[in-house]
Amino acid sequence: MGLLIGVPAETAAGEKRVATVPDVVEKLIKLGFSVAVQSGAGDAANFADDTYRAAGAQVLPTAADVWAQADIIFKARVPSPDEAAQLREGATLIGFIWPAQNPALMEQLAARKVTVLAIDALPRQLSRAQKMDALTSMAGITGYRAVIEAANAFGRFFNGQITAAGKIPPAKVFIAGAGVAGLAAIGTAANLGAIVRANDTRAEVADQVVSLGGEFVKVDYEEEGSGGGGYAKVMSEGFQAAQRAMYAQQAREVDIIITTALIPGKPAPRLITAEMVQSMKPGSVIVDMAAEQGGNCELTVPGEAVVRHGVTIVGYTDLVSRLARQASTLYSNNLLRLTEELCKTKDGVINVNMDDDAIRGLTVIKDGAVTWPAPPIKMPAAPPKPAATAAAAPAAKKGHGHGAPSAPMSAQSLATVFGVGAVLFLLVGMYAPASFLSHFTVFVLACFIGYMVVWNVTPSLHTPLMSVTNAISSIIAIGALVQVAPPLTGGVTDRPNALILGLAVFALALTAVNMVGGFAVTRRMLAMFRK
Repeated sequence: MGLLIGVPAETAAGEKRVATVPDVVEKLIKLGFSVAVQSGAGDAANFADDTYRAAGAQVLPTAADVWAQADIIFKARVPSPDEAAQLREGATLIGFIWPAQNPALMEQLAARKVTVLAIDALPRQLSRAQKMDALTSMAGITGYRAVIEAANAFGRFFNGQITAAGKIPPAKVFIAGAGVAGLAAIGTAANLGAIVRANDTRAEVADQVVSLGGEFVKVDYEEEGSGGGGYAKVMSEGFQAAQRAMYAQQAREVDIIITTALIPGKPAPRLITAEMVQSMKPGSVIVDMAAEQGGNCELTVPGEAVVRHGVTIVGYTDLVSRLARQASTLYSNNLLRLTEELCKTKDGVINVNMDDDAIRGLTVIKDGAVTWPAPPIKMPAAPPKPAATAAAAPAAKKGHGHGAPSAPMSAQSLATVFGVGAVLFLLVGMYAPASFLSHFTVFVLACFIGYMVVWNVTPSLHTPLMSVTNAISSIIAIGALVQVAPPLTGGVTDRPNALILGLAVFALALTAVNMVGGFAVTRRMLAMFRK
């Protein structure tokens, strides 16, 4: 077997996740690794020791055994100083590190001569990194759970109802921040029937908010808020003043506020002041998802749910652990995908390739040397903007190379083409047999009518392309039916020869498959949008 992957139990207060699950253990073993799990590490997430043994993992009695024997350690939470001290020299640690917020931990780990891959440092702008993006996986869970906690603390239904006992208005929910967690919260609250409003400093997320059933509330101040890598940036004082005024208005109107605003390496921005809390209706709820970094609300108490001015302020820092089984499954899949990138040879040995942009971004310590922060990633250059029409016109006239766009036909050339066509039609009319002329006329009219019929089909049930292909199939089917069952001539049916009959039946079979398949595909597409 290759290197040993160790999974100790998480020691942080309230943490119920485990860094790998039995299903992933089997896949790690197929990559050539052996796996050791501390006894009881998965109990809080409903993964018993026996399920790990059945998957092929060793179950070691204590955390010290795991730390002492493992070549690679999988962790969910940032390791404590005591845990970091147990890492043996030359080992590899993979998990959340937050190097900007934990400089002392970085020094301690570097002194141990280990390699550290911080899953939170993943370059999220790389599309191939999405499968390893644990931040996104965990944010989606916290956004969902935040709405559940709000519903638990709220004293009414989320959806509006009209009953014999009276009318219940729908809850109004405002979500500050429309990143991954915010979008998950928007979708969950909208599905529960609430009226959802949301705001974000990045204007480009407005369409995403609307698509999930929310209303995007715009700040009356023009400033771009994208900070790169999927995060927001610190905004100007003018923008923040306009934003506070908007938040104050929303606080007076809504029943529930969910805040998600975080900027990497900085304390959580204060969005909700004590005055805003005081202006909210009694029984309202605030769920502060940034509580662990100080909170977006001035009155948040990290780790607790408190009542201030009649408003319940939920500052839980373990939202993701409140769905421990789901969170553990997603997180362990992220680590599996990272391990696949580190072990492409499937021999149980990892290669921390510093020439790989994704791996380089993750690696904050390499063999005891601090490599964080990673250099900026060189993204592909944007395609050049097309030249102005006036400047491009002369080049278009001269372009004769392969793939060069053709210039519009001039009036003189168009007249020449029509003139040649008219001469050809004249010659056909003068010298061709009368029977050919009649057939040719029918052929031209059929082409014109067929074109108008096919391209004017309204794609009401299909995509435009499928509508066109079905229309063509219908015309073919009609022609084939005429050949299979020709009309009576003088009371006698004209039977086609065997070849024509065979071709007609074959054409009918193909068009039937195409048309039935078109409706089957359409039905499956529509089913995707049904609940």
